[in-house]
Amino acid sequence: MRGRTVKVPWQGRNVEAYVPPLVSRLAPALTPRTIRQTERAAAAVVRLGDREAAGLGPAARLLLRSEGLASSFIEGVRASVADVAVAEADEAIGGAPGWVADNLAAVGEALGDRGPLTAGALKRWHRRLMRNSGLEPNLIGRWRDRQGWIGGASPLVAAYVPPPAERIDRLMSDLIAFAGREDLDPITLAAVLHAQFETIHPFADGNGRVGRILIAWTLKRRMRVPVPPPVSVQFARDIGGYLSGLTMYRRGAIDRWVGWFAGEVERAAAVSGGTLESVEELRADWRRRLADVRRDAAAVRIVDHLIEHPVMNAGVVAGLLHVSEQAGRAALNLLGARGIVSEVRIQPAERVRPGRPHRWWVAGELLGLLGR
Repeated sequence: MRGRTVKVPWQGRNVEAYVPPLVSRLAPALTPRTIRQTERAAAAVVRLGDREAAGLGPAARLLLRSEGLASSFIEGVRASVADVAVAEADEAIGGAPGWVADNLAAVGEALGDRGPLTAGALKRWHRRLMRNSGLEPNLIGRWRDRQGWIGGASPLVAAYVPPPAERIDRLMSDLIAFAGREDLDPITLAAVLHAQFETIHPFADGNGRVGRILIAWTLKRRMRVPVPPPVSVQFARDIGGYLSGLTMYRRGAIDRWVGWFAGEVERAAAVSGGTLESVEELRADWRRRLADVRRDAAAVRIVDHLIEHPVMNAGVVAGLLHVSEQAGRAALNLLGARGIVSEVRIQPAERVRPGRPHRWWVAGELLGLLGR
C-alpha cells in the first residue's frame, strides 16, 4: 500500500505533499508473527478489562489521566500531574496544566460516545481539546483550510507534508468508513486507523492528540472494556520508535507498523494491570492510617472518593458527603496530617480568570502511581 506525492505551491515554490491511498477496503497482508502479536495484545486488553469490571472501575478511570498526560507529553505540552489535576477541578487554571486538562476531558468525552465514528464527533473532540489552545477560532473543530506540515519552519524543510486541504474531505470520509469495519481484528483496526489519521493530518493543530484518542475509542468500542489501556504512555517512552513506525506505515510497511503497535498495546495493558494493583494497595494503606478514626467520620468516608477525585477542596468534600464546608475542611486537614493528601498552591499567574484561588488538596501518592 503506497500513496503518491503531488506538487503544492508554497510562496512561489513547489513542495511535494503526500496523498495516502484509500483504506476503506484495505485488506492488510499480515505475517503469521504479526497476527500472533495482535492476538496477544487483544488478550491482554481483555484481561485488563476483566480486572476493571471486577470492582476496580474507579481505579481504572485513573488510566484515562495517564493517557491524556502522556499524549500531551508527546506533543511537548508538559505539566505536573498535581497541577493538571487541579486544572481539571478548577477551569480557571490556564497554561500548560489547563491544556493537558482539556486533553483529558477530550479523551473522556470520546470514550463516552457510543455511536459510530463521524466527522462531527471528531470535530467535537477537537473543539474540546483546543478550546484554550490559542488556535485561530475558525480552525477549531474544522478541517484545516490550508497546507499543513510536520517539523521545520515551513513545508519546504518539513519532515512530512500531508495532503492538500482540498483532499481532506474525501480522505476522511474514506477513513470514517474504515473505522466502521467489523471484519478486521480490533488491534489492526486501531493501528491503521491511527496511522492513516496522522497521515491525513486533517486539523491545523492537535492531530496527534486526536489521533491517539481514536486508538482509545476503537479499543473501547470494539473490545467493550470499561477503560482501554493508555497506549500513549508506551508511545511516550519510545517516541522515536513511534514516529519511525508512522513513517514505516507511510512507506507501505503496514505489517511492521501493526506488529510494533500490537506490542505497545500489550505492554500498556500489562503496565495498567500493575497500576490497578498498586491503587488497591494504596487504598488499603490509607484505611490503615485512619484505623483509629470513627468509620462515620467525614475523613474516612471521603477516602474512597479520592480515587475518582484525587484533587479536592472543602466545597468538593461538602458536596460529595452532604456536610458543611467547615466539616470538609476539617476532614482534609486530618487527611493531610495522616499524609494522605497535601495542600497545593496555584500561582495567580496561572489563572485565566480573576478570582480568589481555592485551597486545593491533592492525593499525591495516588497521582504518583501514574508516572511509573
